[in-house]
This record gives sequence, C-alpha cells and structure tokens, in this order.
Amino acid sequence: MDYRRMGRSGLKVSEICLGTMTFGHGADEAEAGRMVAAAFDAGVNFFDTANAYNGGVSEAMLGTILQGRRREAVIATKFFNPMGGGPNDSGMSRLHIMQSIEDSLRRLKTDYVDIYYIHHVDTQTPLEEMLRALDDLVRQGKVLYTACSNYEAWRLMEALWISDSKGWTRFDCYQPQYSLVVRDIEQELVPVCELKGLGVVVWSPLAGGYLAGRYKPGDRAVAGARSEEGWAFPDRFFAPTRDEILKTLLDTARALDRSPSQVALRWVLDRPFITSAIVGARNTDQLRETLAAGSWRLPDEARARLDAISVLPHRYPRAFEENMHERRNAAVKKPTGSTA
Repeated sequence: MDYRRMGRSGLKVSEICLGTMTFGHGADEAEAGRMVAAAFDAGVNFFDTANAYNGGVSEAMLGTILQGRRREAVIATKFFNPMGGGPNDSGMSRLHIMQSIEDSLRRLKTDYVDIYYIHHVDTQTPLEEMLRALDDLVRQGKVLYTACSNYEAWRLMEALWISDSKGWTRFDCYQPQYSLVVRDIEQELVPVCELKGLGVVVWSPLAGGYLAGRYKPGDRAVAGARSEEGWAFPDRFFAPTRDEILKTLLDTARALDRSPSQVALRWVLDRPFITSAIVGARNTDQLRETLAAGSWRLPDEARARLDAISVLPHRYPRAFEENMHERRNAAVKKPTGSTA
C-alpha cells in the first residue's frame, strides 16, 4: 500500500480509503469488523464515514471497531445532511456544526476527528459562518483538518480566499466523485486543487459498482446490485459513452489478468492529482478483491487505452484558449544574425 500526503499538509494517508457507508446497510457489526481488519492487514490507515450514513449507525460501528486501534487510523467524517426534523438539524450553520461534531465524537468514541468535511453545498448559510466555526473546532482540538465535498470550483476558491484572508484554518482536502465514467472534475476542480495544494480524495471510483465486473455494456440494472435497489448508484452522471468505456475496461482487465474493479480503481489511483480513493464493500471477500488494486501500476499501453476511450471533450473557454501560447510565441520577432 502506498501512502500519500494530504495536499500540502504533513498528514499521510493510504492510497485506498475504506468507505463505511455499508456499515449497517448490508454489513452488520461482525462483518464490518472483519472488513476493517482486512483493510488494516492490507495497509489501509484511512477510514471514511459520515454522520448521516444509516442514521449514525456507520459512525457508531466504526467507533466500536476501532477501539484499541484509534491511533492507527485516520478517521474522516462529514456533516450537513438532516439528523433530525428540526429547522437547525441540517446545513452548515454554527449551531448545527457544534452539535454535529459532539454527536459524531460520541458515536465514534474518540476525542477528535482527523478530517471533518462539509458534505454538501448549503446556500442558506454564509461561508464565513461555517469557516469560522470549523476554525474554532480546530483550535479546540476536536478537528485536525477541515475539508469539503461536492463544491463547485468557484465556491471552493471563495472558501479558500476567505480562510486565507482572515487567518482561519483552510480546507486541506476536497472530496469529489471521480471514475472512468465521471471525469468532470478534471476541467475546473483539479486545477484549483493543484494550484491551492488540496488533497483529492474521490468517492465512487467504481461508479457505484458499474465498473466492478458485474455489468456488461448495455446493462442499466443488475439483480441484487445498487442499481436495482436504487441506492448509491450515480448513473445520471455517467458519460454518454459509458458502454464503450465499460467494454474497453473489461477487455483491458482480461488482457492483464486482473479483475475489472482492480483495473478501474488502479486507473484512478494512477492519476497524478489523486491522494486516495474511497472504496466500500458489503462483505470481506468483496473488499479483499478490491484492495488488490493497491501498490501496482497500470502498464502504459493499458492506461493510454483507458484514457483515450474516457477522455472528456474540451469545453469553452479552455477549448478556445488552449493554443494561445502558440500564437504568442509566433508573434515574437527574433533578430536575424549577421552572416558576415
């Protein structure tokens, strides 16, 4: 397992992160414990959860399982989603943040959270209110690093500017959706993260299971899978060329004698801007098979084939401006040397 720095911070996390959304939804506590043990055995030190995953059950299970191993684990959790029926039981208000962190710490059975994400965009609360509250949590020692998920590029830049200008703790990590069939972040968000030194920890690198090997080109639902259950299967974001991408993935996996999930995950991990990729599973056998994506590299030819079939079309203004450096260079009148 490789370990990578979280952006410009000194924190190091495993290239594969165990996502715990299935804890309490497909995996009971015993099976969840086996999955955490398998993750540790493979070198994983990074665990991702959220307060709203299964009504807090995911956090509670993870906290119980990690008793005695807390210092070996980097725990990330999130706030935003409704945790009750009251008007202040969701969002990023100071009130909700202060209540949410206390509830998460209690469920996780810990004194601090390593990474604390805002899970979604809250257009009803000023960014300043959230960022100041998160800064307070860092100063109190309840949160070590702050982060956001699913933000647009302009909103992420605004949040970073506010934090920098006021001397508050700034985001160290960004968590977006990313996979062979969802590459949108490359156009605006990745350049922001690279410019500002944020780690990129992606969710759904296997596209909700679409790239894991159970689907064939043309399939839109598979019995017993998330697509049939209507749960955590983000197909509305998939590229129009999803079937061609899937076919190329299956052919590539067959040629490499690897599973489709290992190849799809390795493609994500080999992207130069990726810090870690979150993977989930319903059982330990499924998780072990996916964890085998760690610590190897795609051959150049295989990576190039997957790159080409999944590449995004360039959009304005990048498509309009990408060759302007050539025009600028061509305009320089170079002095002609004497031939005497």
